[in-house]
Amino acid sequence: MRKLLSVCGTASAILVGAANAAPADAVAAAKEYRQDHAPRILREFADLLSLPNDAADARAIDANAEAIEAIFNKRGFAMELLRYEDAPALIYGRRSVEGATRTIAIYVHYDGQPTEDANWTHPPFEPTLYSRAIPDGGKQIPFPEDGDSVNDDWRLYARSAADDKAPLASLAAALDALEAADMALTSNIVLVFDGEEERGSPNLDAYLAAFGDRFADVDLWLFCDGPTHQSGRPQLVFGVRGVTGLEVTVYGPDRGLHSGHYGNWAPGPGWRLARLLASMKDDQGQVLVDDFYASTAPLSDADEAALAATPGVDRDLRRRFGLAASEADNAPLAERILLPALNLKGLKSAEVGEAARNVIPPSATASIGIRLVKGNDPEAMKDLVEAHIARQGYHIVREEPDRRTRLKHPLIAKVTREGGYRAVRSSMEGDLVEGLIAALKTAAGDDLILAPSLGGSLPLYIFEDVSEAPIVILPIANFDNNQHAADENLRLGNLFYGVDAYAAVLTME
Repeated sequence: MRKLLSVCGTASAILVGAANAAPADAVAAAKEYRQDHAPRILREFADLLSLPNDAADARAIDANAEAIEAIFNKRGFAMELLRYEDAPALIYGRRSVEGATRTIAIYVHYDGQPTEDANWTHPPFEPTLYSRAIPDGGKQIPFPEDGDSVNDDWRLYARSAADDKAPLASLAAALDALEAADMALTSNIVLVFDGEEERGSPNLDAYLAAFGDRFADVDLWLFCDGPTHQSGRPQLVFGVRGVTGLEVTVYGPDRGLHSGHYGNWAPGPGWRLARLLASMKDDQGQVLVDDFYASTAPLSDADEAALAATPGVDRDLRRRFGLAASEADNAPLAERILLPALNLKGLKSAEVGEAARNVIPPSATASIGIRLVKGNDPEAMKDLVEAHIARQGYHIVREEPDRRTRLKHPLIAKVTREGGYRAVRSSMEGDLVEGLIAALKTAAGDDLILAPSLGGSLPLYIFEDVSEAPIVILPIANFDNNQHAADENLRLGNLFYGVDAYAAVLTME
């Protein structure tokens, strides 16, 4: 058993004497504060971004944890670095409020993806400011001095500028704004900052189990990750898709054969694999695997209403991505991500281009990804795909087939099942969630989009397993932020929207 450690910070701050504020007043105070202090907010954010945070670098992650602990310790939170030995710290903080009747937990991850520095315009941990996005003709500009104006369309380039240190900077600034305006928080706030999300959060479930007492009173989980809507409008999201997958290898001869001597005689595994994959999905994107959609949970009336109110972005997205048409006769993206998806992640059968040879290879492999929606069980969905492969006449194996197996079965498929996790989708109804929506509309106005689900996947099921509290996602990053890629960036208007949004959440009625 690994040893549990807990490193504690200062005692929890009980806010007394400050005035209760409605979210609208808090948002007004946040706007005034960030306009007066934007250069300082930006500099402090750049300081945090200058800390390398590759999820695989334990020393770098520890340095980030200590810096973030200090940031929120300074703002009245009792901070702890919760640890398993040899695992990155789960940063925990709590700020209790006298008279509060609810507790909101705010999740952010502070680790980042690896970087290939040669692909970046500037070193990824040297934050650099631009007048607008580089592809749009932006020019490098100096960081503003106190008293200078700051433009919402400026872009800050650095690893984790968008994914996922931006919420940390916005939350800290929102707390400062409320403190400066002498406005009280209306909820107990719990901070949960994950140091290994980019590696799949392998220890998160153990942390929540081992330190469950810290989360027992949570009434709402607020996940601060991901981008705003593709329209550029802010959104509040009530779910994520799950994910799983499998790798399929089919076989031809037991060695590479010259295609001139044996072509038209020896079966080619590439052709076999192509036909097998084509049997799984039609030209419009409909998955042909039996019962693939059967377990999908129906949408609620609130989900349907939110979907109907979602702005159309598909035509612009097709133009942006160079697509003449998209699947299901140009069905809206917002609808498509509410269905399970069968995706082809990669194909391998011999070589192409200059490396191509006149050879019939021994095997061909496909890596298949399955995105899940609420109601889909990861193992059951893989079972369905395996059953489909078997119906196409394939003998399924788990290891490389031996000679006896090859001679007995004309069609052989080695199936390697991947792990994965289920989707999560919370209700859009209920007093607490409706109060959150109302609060955020004071920051976003009628532009706020309510989305039943993101298209991507997060391991939110871990929190659903330990808590009955609703799970809601509050993204603030611009959707064109180059997440996980070179030249990751944050539009400053999105950073400042985050300040307003957190001020509203911290004072929601």
